[in-house]
Amino acid sequence: MYGETAMMRRRVSQLREQGSEIRRVADRLVAQAESVPWHGRAAESMRLRIQDRASHLRDAAGLHESAADSLDHHVHEVDRLQDAIATIERKVASLVADARARRARLADSPQGGDVDDEDAALLAFAMPPPGHKDWLDVELPGL
Repeated sequence: MYGETAMMRRRVSQLREQGSEIRRVADRLVAQAESVPWHGRAAESMRLRIQDRASHLRDAAGLHESAADSLDHHVHEVDRLQDAIATIERKVASLVADARARRARLADSPQGGDVDDEDAALLAFAMPPPGHKDWLDVELPGL
């Protein structure tokens, strides 16, 4: 199976929490700078510099959010593909089982006979490993 989505979801949460923490640090930094009882040009310069640094911190927090959003989108896509693979696997297993049953009925019947081309294709199909992405490319009669 591709992609451990539980681990990826934990990482999404971590990235969101880190982004929030960085924003809180930026807010605290600005609040502390504003509360310093210092006046004059140097004090104003320090406050402007702190506001500039806090802006960079908020940008970094935004990048964390963006990364979390991208990873979250990826997790949903992995889930979608894993569901599609599982659906195809179940459908192919059913189609192959039905083809085997038809072949067994033909073998047991007094007239005998050969399986048709569709059943021959199903019976000859080499299944990819469970959960493998190759299931997405399977083309068989009945799919």
